Amino acid sequence: MVPLSPDEKVLRAFIRDDRLVSIPARAQKRLVILRYLAAQCFTEDRGYPEAEVNQRLALWHPDVAALRRDMVDAGLMTRAGGVYRRT
Repeated sequence: MVPLSPDEKVLRAFIRDDRLVSIPARAQKRLVILRYLAAQCFTEDRGYPEAEVNQRLALWHPDVAALRRDMVDAGLMTRAGGVYRRT
């Protein structure tokens, strides 16, 4: 049996049935989750209006505002004029 990487352990602990069970309090774990969500939700290289960002993140967790803000703060997305883009 292959041991899990630290990132895989975090993903297993916080994601169940394609839903984010809770947003990790620890910054390092939260960053793992945010990177994963960014890769899953925003695959196209284009701008996403805020309503679409909310819609995509809501499929994972109801606190879309926290996830959106954390992605921008972590440098995973930029926001300009209400349009979000992956960095």
